[in-house]
Amino acid sequence: MLNLLAQIFIKNRDNVSDPKVRTAYGMLCGGLGIALNFLLCALKLTAGILGNSVAITADAMNNLSDSGSSLVSLLGFKLAEQKPDPGHPFGHGRIEYISGLIVSFIILMMGSELLKSSIEKILTPEKTEFQPIIAVILAFSIAVKLYMAFYNAKTAKKIGSAAMKATASDSISDCIATTVVFASMIVSEAWQIQIDGICGAAVSLFVIAAGIKAAKETINPLLGQPPSEEFVSQIKEIVTASEDIVGMHDLVVHDYGPGRRMISLHAEVPEDGDLLRTHDTIDNIEKTLTEKLGCSAVIHMDPIAAHDEQTEQAKTKAAKVLQQEIDPQITLHDFRIVNGPTHTNLIFDLAAPFSLKMTDEEIKKTAEKAIQRENKNWYAVISVDRIYT
Repeated sequence: MLNLLAQIFIKNRDNVSDPKVRTAYGMLCGGLGIALNFLLCALKLTAGILGNSVAITADAMNNLSDSGSSLVSLLGFKLAEQKPDPGHPFGHGRIEYISGLIVSFIILMMGSELLKSSIEKILTPEKTEFQPIIAVILAFSIAVKLYMAFYNAKTAKKIGSAAMKATASDSISDCIATTVVFASMIVSEAWQIQIDGICGAAVSLFVIAAGIKAAKETINPLLGQPPSEEFVSQIKEIVTASEDIVGMHDLVVHDYGPGRRMISLHAEVPEDGDLLRTHDTIDNIEKTLTEKLGCSAVIHMDPIAAHDEQTEQAKTKAAKVLQQEIDPQITLHDFRIVNGPTHTNLIFDLAAPFSLKMTDEEIKKTAEKAIQRENKNWYAVISVDRIYT
Protein backbone atom coordinates (compact mmCIF):
# COMPACT_ATOMS: atom_id res chain seq x y z
CA MET A 1 0.00 0.00 0.00
CA LEU A 2 2.72 2.46 0.98
CA ASN A 3 4.68 1.87 -2.24
CA LEU A 4 1.54 2.49 -4.27
CA LEU A 5 0.80 5.72 -2.39
CA ALA A 6 4.44 6.81 -2.77
CA GLN A 7 4.24 6.29 -6.52
CA ILE A 8 1.13 8.45 -6.66
CA PHE A 9 2.04 11.28 -4.26
CA ILE A 10 5.87 11.53 -4.13
CA LYS A 11 7.80 12.87 -7.09
CA ASN A 12 11.41 11.67 -7.47
CA ARG A 13 10.71 9.26 -4.61
CA ASP A 14 14.14 7.58 -4.87
CA ASN A 15 16.03 10.86 -4.32
CA VAL A 16 15.90 10.64 -0.50
CA SER A 17 18.76 13.14 -0.11
CA ASP A 18 16.25 15.81 -1.18
CA PRO A 19 14.65 17.30 1.98
CA LYS A 20 11.32 17.63 0.14
CA VAL A 21 11.28 13.90 -0.66
CA ARG A 22 12.10 13.05 2.98
CA THR A 23 9.29 15.30 4.17
CA ALA A 24 6.87 13.70 1.70
CA TYR A 25 7.71 10.23 3.01
CA GLY A 26 7.29 11.43 6.60
CA MET A 27 3.94 13.03 5.86
CA LEU A 28 2.71 9.96 3.98
CA CYS A 29 3.73 7.50 6.72
CA GLY A 30 2.37 9.80 9.42
CA GLY A 31 -1.00 10.17 7.70
CA LEU A 32 -1.28 6.42 7.07
CA GLY A 33 -0.35 5.75 10.71
CA ILE A 34 -3.05 8.09 12.00
CA ALA A 35 -5.73 6.42 9.87
CA LEU A 36 -4.76 2.84 10.75
CA ASN A 37 -4.38 3.53 14.48
CA PHE A 38 -7.78 5.23 14.65
CA LEU A 39 -9.29 2.19 12.93
CA LEU A 40 -7.60 -0.22 15.36
CA CYS A 41 -8.64 1.91 18.35
CA ALA A 42 -12.30 1.81 17.31
CA LEU A 43 -12.22 -1.95 16.70
CA LYS A 44 -10.46 -2.74 19.99
CA LEU A 45 -12.74 -0.49 22.01
CA THR A 46 -15.65 -2.47 20.60
CA ALA A 47 -13.90 -5.73 21.45
CA GLY A 48 -13.01 -4.52 24.95
CA ILE A 49 -16.62 -3.57 25.69
CA LEU A 50 -17.96 -6.85 24.31
CA GLY A 51 -15.41 -8.92 26.23
CA ASN A 52 -15.32 -6.83 29.43
CA SER A 53 -11.52 -6.82 29.12
CA VAL A 54 -9.31 -4.12 30.59
CA ALA A 55 -6.37 -5.52 28.61
CA ILE A 56 -8.14 -5.02 25.26
CA THR A 57 -9.46 -1.61 26.27
CA ALA A 58 -5.95 -0.59 27.38
CA ASP A 59 -4.59 -1.83 24.07
CA ALA A 60 -7.21 0.32 22.29
CA MET A 61 -6.07 3.40 24.24
CA ASN A 62 -2.53 2.53 23.26
CA ASN A 63 -3.56 2.73 19.60
CA LEU A 64 -5.21 6.08 20.27
CA SER A 65 -1.93 7.38 21.70
CA ASP A 66 -0.18 6.01 18.61
CA SER A 67 -2.45 8.18 16.47
CA GLY A 68 -1.34 11.17 18.50
CA SER A 69 2.29 10.05 18.11
CA SER A 70 1.88 9.81 14.33
CA LEU A 71 0.37 13.29 14.31
CA VAL A 72 3.37 14.63 16.26
CA SER A 73 5.77 12.89 13.85
CA LEU A 74 3.88 14.34 10.88
CA LEU A 75 4.12 17.85 12.30
CA GLY A 76 7.79 17.28 13.07
CA PHE A 77 8.56 16.43 9.45
CA LYS A 78 6.64 19.48 8.26
CA LEU A 79 8.38 21.86 10.66
CA ALA A 80 11.80 20.35 9.91
CA GLU A 81 11.29 21.24 6.23
CA GLN A 82 11.50 24.98 7.00
CA LYS A 83 14.39 26.74 5.31
CA PRO A 84 17.30 28.21 7.29
CA ASP A 85 16.74 31.70 8.65
CA PRO A 86 18.85 34.28 10.52
CA GLY A 87 17.98 32.70 13.85
CA HIS A 88 18.57 29.13 12.64
CA PRO A 89 21.29 29.27 9.95
CA PHE A 90 21.66 25.47 9.94
CA GLY A 91 17.96 24.84 9.36
CA HIS A 92 15.30 23.20 11.52
CA GLY A 93 16.17 19.54 10.95
CA ARG A 94 16.55 18.71 14.64
CA ILE A 95 12.84 19.34 15.13
CA GLU A 96 12.41 15.82 13.72
CA TYR A 97 14.46 14.46 16.64
CA ILE A 98 12.38 16.50 19.06
CA SER A 99 9.16 15.10 17.59
CA GLY A 100 10.55 11.59 18.04
CA LEU A 101 11.31 12.43 21.69
CA ILE A 102 7.74 13.66 22.21
CA VAL A 103 6.47 10.40 20.70
CA SER A 104 8.54 8.44 23.22
CA PHE A 105 7.15 10.50 26.13
CA ILE A 106 3.60 9.84 24.94
CA ILE A 107 4.40 6.11 24.83
CA LEU A 108 5.82 6.22 28.38
CA MET A 109 2.79 8.10 29.75
CA MET A 110 0.36 5.68 28.13
CA GLY A 111 2.35 2.70 29.41
CA SER A 112 2.19 4.06 32.95
CA GLU A 113 -1.59 4.54 32.74
CA LEU A 114 -2.03 1.02 31.35
CA LEU A 115 0.02 -0.40 34.22
CA LYS A 116 -2.13 1.44 36.75
CA SER A 117 -5.39 0.12 35.23
CA SER A 118 -4.01 -3.40 35.03
CA ILE A 119 -2.97 -3.44 38.69
CA GLU A 120 -6.50 -2.38 39.63
CA LYS A 121 -7.89 -5.27 37.54
CA ILE A 122 -5.49 -7.70 39.28
CA LEU A 123 -6.70 -6.55 42.71
CA THR A 124 -10.38 -6.72 41.67
CA PRO A 125 -10.62 -9.34 38.88
CA GLU A 126 -13.70 -9.57 36.68
CA LYS A 127 -14.71 -12.34 34.28
CA THR A 128 -13.98 -11.67 30.61
CA GLU A 129 -16.24 -12.77 27.73
CA PHE A 130 -14.74 -14.46 24.68
CA GLN A 131 -16.55 -14.08 21.35
CA PRO A 132 -15.45 -15.03 17.80
CA ILE A 133 -15.67 -11.41 16.66
CA ILE A 134 -13.11 -10.47 19.35
CA ALA A 135 -10.67 -13.07 18.01
CA VAL A 136 -11.10 -11.72 14.49
CA ILE A 137 -10.50 -8.13 15.63
CA LEU A 138 -7.35 -9.03 17.58
CA ALA A 139 -5.92 -11.16 14.75
CA PHE A 140 -6.60 -8.33 12.29
CA SER A 141 -4.92 -5.85 14.67
CA ILE A 142 -1.79 -7.98 14.91
CA ALA A 143 -1.54 -8.20 11.11
CA VAL A 144 -2.00 -4.44 10.69
CA LYS A 145 0.63 -3.64 13.33
CA LEU A 146 3.11 -6.00 11.70
CA TYR A 147 2.55 -4.19 8.42
CA MET A 148 2.99 -0.80 10.10
CA ALA A 149 6.24 -1.92 11.75
CA PHE A 150 7.48 -3.16 8.37
CA TYR A 151 6.77 -0.01 6.37
CA ASN A 152 7.95 2.36 9.11
CA ALA A 153 11.24 0.47 9.59
CA LYS A 154 11.83 0.23 5.84
CA THR A 155 11.12 3.93 5.31
CA ALA A 156 13.17 4.93 8.38
CA LYS A 157 16.18 3.13 6.90
CA LYS A 158 15.52 4.60 3.46
CA ILE A 159 15.44 8.24 4.61
CA GLY A 160 17.46 7.95 7.84
CA SER A 161 14.72 9.04 10.25
CA ALA A 162 15.02 8.55 14.03
CA ALA A 163 11.36 9.53 14.53
CA MET A 164 10.11 6.87 12.11
CA LYS A 165 12.45 4.28 13.63
CA ALA A 166 10.85 5.03 17.00
CA THR A 167 7.40 4.59 15.45
CA ALA A 168 8.44 1.22 13.96
CA SER A 169 9.69 0.09 17.38
CA ASP A 170 6.39 1.12 18.94
CA SER A 171 4.47 -0.89 16.31
CA ILE A 172 6.45 -4.04 17.15
CA SER A 173 5.69 -3.56 20.86
CA ASP A 174 2.00 -3.05 20.03
CA CYS A 175 2.02 -6.28 18.04
CA ILE A 176 3.52 -8.20 20.97
CA ALA A 177 1.09 -6.57 23.38
CA THR A 178 -1.95 -7.51 21.30
CA THR A 179 -0.65 -11.06 20.96
CA VAL A 180 -0.38 -11.30 24.76
CA VAL A 181 -3.93 -9.97 25.12
CA PHE A 182 -5.19 -12.49 22.55
CA ALA A 183 -3.47 -15.33 24.39
CA SER A 184 -4.96 -14.22 27.71
CA MET A 185 -8.48 -14.30 26.25
CA ILE A 186 -7.94 -17.87 25.02
CA VAL A 187 -6.49 -19.02 28.37
CA SER A 188 -9.29 -17.38 30.33
CA GLU A 189 -11.93 -19.02 28.15
CA ALA A 190 -10.32 -22.47 28.13
CA TRP A 191 -9.37 -22.78 31.83
CA GLN A 192 -11.55 -20.09 33.44
CA ILE A 193 -8.48 -18.37 34.85
CA GLN A 194 -8.82 -14.61 35.19
CA ILE A 195 -5.45 -13.31 34.00
CA ASP A 196 -6.76 -10.26 32.16
CA GLY A 197 -5.14 -7.86 34.65
CA ILE A 198 -1.83 -9.73 34.60
CA CYS A 199 -1.70 -9.63 30.81
CA GLY A 200 -2.66 -5.97 30.87
CA ALA A 201 0.34 -5.34 33.16
CA ALA A 202 2.58 -7.27 30.76
CA VAL A 203 1.29 -5.14 27.88
CA SER A 204 2.03 -1.95 29.79
CA LEU A 205 5.60 -3.08 30.52
CA PHE A 206 6.13 -3.72 26.79
CA VAL A 207 4.85 -0.23 26.08
CA ILE A 208 7.11 1.36 28.72
CA ALA A 209 10.17 -0.53 27.40
CA ALA A 210 9.37 0.67 23.87
CA GLY A 211 9.11 4.25 25.14
CA ILE A 212 12.49 4.08 26.86
CA LYS A 213 14.15 2.66 23.74
CA ALA A 214 12.54 5.28 21.51
CA ALA A 215 13.64 8.08 23.87
CA LYS A 216 17.23 6.86 23.80
CA GLU A 217 17.28 6.74 20.00
CA THR A 218 16.13 10.36 19.73
CA ILE A 219 18.06 11.83 22.69
CA ASN A 220 21.42 10.58 21.41
CA PRO A 221 21.41 12.61 18.15
CA LEU A 222 20.14 15.66 20.04
CA LEU A 223 23.03 15.45 22.51
CA GLY A 224 25.53 14.75 19.72
CA GLN A 225 26.47 11.19 18.86
CA PRO A 226 29.39 10.06 16.66
CA PRO A 227 28.71 9.38 12.98
CA SER A 228 28.18 5.80 11.84
CA GLU A 229 31.21 3.74 10.81
CA GLU A 230 29.68 3.42 7.35
CA PHE A 231 29.49 7.22 6.92
CA VAL A 232 33.08 7.68 8.12
CA SER A 233 34.27 4.97 5.71
CA GLN A 234 32.49 6.70 2.82
CA ILE A 235 34.21 10.00 3.68
CA LYS A 236 37.65 8.35 3.90
CA GLU A 237 37.13 6.56 0.59
CA ILE A 238 36.26 9.80 -1.20
CA VAL A 239 39.02 11.89 0.40
CA THR A 240 41.87 9.40 -0.05
CA ALA A 241 40.88 8.41 -3.61
CA SER A 242 43.10 11.17 -5.01
CA GLU A 243 46.84 10.49 -5.37
CA ASP A 244 47.48 14.01 -4.04
CA ILE A 245 46.08 13.07 -0.62
CA VAL A 246 48.40 11.07 1.66
CA GLY A 247 45.98 10.68 4.59
CA MET A 248 43.35 12.41 6.70
CA HIS A 249 42.64 13.13 10.36
CA ASP A 250 40.62 15.36 12.72
CA LEU A 251 37.33 14.44 11.08
CA VAL A 252 34.37 16.15 12.78
CA VAL A 253 30.75 15.61 11.73
CA HIS A 254 28.15 18.16 12.81
CA ASP A 255 24.60 16.80 12.56
CA TYR A 256 21.85 19.43 12.33
CA GLY A 257 19.17 16.90 11.42
CA PRO A 258 18.73 14.33 8.65
CA GLY A 259 20.14 15.62 5.38
CA ARG A 260 21.75 18.61 7.16
CA ARG A 261 25.28 17.51 8.05
CA MET A 262 28.48 19.54 7.93
CA ILE A 263 31.91 17.95 8.08
CA SER A 264 35.40 19.30 8.59
CA LEU A 265 38.68 17.41 8.30
CA HIS A 266 42.40 17.78 7.75
CA ALA A 267 43.85 16.28 4.57
CA GLU A 268 47.54 15.39 4.59
CA VAL A 269 49.35 16.44 1.40
CA PRO A 270 53.03 16.18 0.34
CA GLU A 271 54.94 19.29 1.40
CA ASP A 272 56.76 19.36 -1.94
CA GLY A 273 53.55 19.16 -4.01
CA ASP A 274 52.25 21.85 -6.33
CA LEU A 275 50.14 24.22 -4.21
CA LEU A 276 47.68 25.23 -6.94
CA ARG A 277 47.12 21.61 -8.02
CA THR A 278 46.61 20.50 -4.42
CA HIS A 279 44.14 23.33 -3.78
CA ASP A 280 42.21 22.33 -6.90
CA THR A 281 42.13 18.71 -5.66
CA ILE A 282 40.75 19.81 -2.29
CA ASP A 283 38.01 21.84 -4.00
CA ASN A 284 37.00 18.82 -6.08
CA ILE A 285 36.89 16.57 -3.00
CA GLU A 286 34.64 19.04 -1.17
CA LYS A 287 32.32 19.10 -4.18
CA THR A 288 32.25 15.29 -4.39
CA LEU A 289 31.42 14.97 -0.69
CA THR A 290 28.50 17.35 -1.14
CA GLU A 291 27.18 15.55 -4.23
CA LYS A 292 27.56 11.96 -2.98
CA LEU A 293 26.90 12.32 0.76
CA GLY A 294 24.66 15.39 0.81
CA CYS A 295 26.79 17.28 3.32
CA SER A 296 28.75 20.52 3.35
CA ALA A 297 32.50 19.98 3.71
CA VAL A 298 35.44 22.13 4.78
CA ILE A 299 38.92 20.65 4.33
CA HIS A 300 42.15 21.99 5.81
CA MET A 301 45.43 21.08 4.09
CA ASP A 302 48.28 19.74 6.24
CA PRO A 303 51.61 19.54 4.38
CA ILE A 304 53.77 16.63 5.58
CA ALA A 305 57.14 15.14 4.69
CA ALA A 306 55.55 12.30 2.79
CA HIS A 307 58.75 11.01 1.20
CA ASP A 308 61.22 11.49 4.07
CA GLU A 309 62.35 8.04 5.25
CA GLN A 310 63.67 9.23 8.64
CA THR A 311 60.39 10.95 9.45
CA GLU A 312 58.30 7.95 8.41
CA GLN A 313 60.40 5.52 10.47
CA ALA A 314 60.22 7.75 13.55
CA LYS A 315 56.45 8.16 13.19
CA THR A 316 55.87 4.41 12.77
CA LYS A 317 58.02 3.56 15.80
CA ALA A 318 56.49 6.29 18.00
CA ALA A 319 52.92 5.27 17.08
CA LYS A 320 53.63 1.61 17.88
CA VAL A 321 55.09 2.48 21.30
CA LEU A 322 52.20 4.75 22.28
CA GLN A 323 49.55 2.29 21.08
CA GLN A 324 51.15 -0.44 23.20
CA GLU A 325 51.63 1.65 26.34
CA ILE A 326 48.55 3.90 26.30
CA ASP A 327 45.75 2.80 23.93
CA PRO A 328 45.56 0.78 20.67
CA GLN A 329 43.29 3.42 19.07
CA ILE A 330 45.83 6.23 19.35
CA THR A 331 46.91 7.82 16.07
CA LEU A 332 49.56 10.43 15.27
CA HIS A 333 49.34 13.20 12.70
CA ASP A 334 51.08 16.46 11.70
CA PHE A 335 54.28 14.56 12.48
CA ARG A 336 57.63 16.17 11.82
CA ILE A 337 61.16 15.97 13.24
CA VAL A 338 63.75 18.64 13.99
CA ASN A 339 67.32 17.34 14.29
CA GLY A 340 69.74 19.02 16.68
CA PRO A 341 73.34 18.41 17.81
CA THR A 342 72.34 16.60 21.03
CA HIS A 343 68.78 15.41 20.45
CA THR A 344 65.88 15.17 17.96
CA ASN A 345 62.50 16.78 18.59
CA LEU A 346 59.48 14.73 17.53
CA ILE A 347 56.66 17.22 17.03
CA PHE A 348 53.18 15.80 16.49
CA ASP A 349 49.49 15.76 17.41
CA LEU A 350 48.27 12.71 19.32
CA ALA A 351 44.62 11.75 18.75
CA ALA A 352 43.11 9.73 21.62
CA PRO A 353 39.62 8.19 21.94
CA PHE A 354 37.13 9.51 24.52
CA SER A 355 37.03 6.00 26.01
CA LEU A 356 40.56 6.58 27.34
CA LYS A 357 40.00 7.69 30.94
CA MET A 358 43.04 9.95 31.21
CA THR A 359 43.21 13.72 31.13
CA ASP A 360 44.95 15.35 28.19
CA GLU A 361 47.81 16.34 30.48
CA GLU A 362 48.18 12.76 31.77
CA ILE A 363 48.21 11.45 28.20
CA LYS A 364 50.85 14.01 27.23
CA LYS A 365 53.17 13.21 30.15
CA THR A 366 52.80 9.45 29.71
CA ALA A 367 53.53 9.74 25.98
CA GLU A 368 56.59 11.92 26.54
CA LYS A 369 58.08 9.38 28.98
CA ALA A 370 57.27 6.46 26.64
CA ILE A 371 58.98 8.22 23.70
CA GLN A 372 62.11 8.94 25.75
CA ARG A 373 62.29 5.33 26.95
CA GLU A 374 62.15 4.20 23.34
CA ASN A 375 65.02 6.51 22.37
CA LYS A 376 66.86 8.69 24.93
CA ASN A 377 67.77 11.17 22.19
CA TRP A 378 64.12 11.78 21.28
CA TYR A 379 62.25 14.67 22.88
CA ALA A 380 58.49 14.69 22.26
CA VAL A 381 56.57 17.93 21.68
CA ILE A 382 52.95 16.79 21.81
CA SER A 383 49.50 18.32 21.32
CA VAL A 384 46.61 16.09 22.41
CA ASP A 385 43.41 15.84 20.33
CA ARG A 386 40.33 13.67 20.82
CA ILE A 387 38.83 11.37 18.21
CA TYR A 388 35.27 12.48 17.35
CA THR A 389 34.35 9.52 15.13
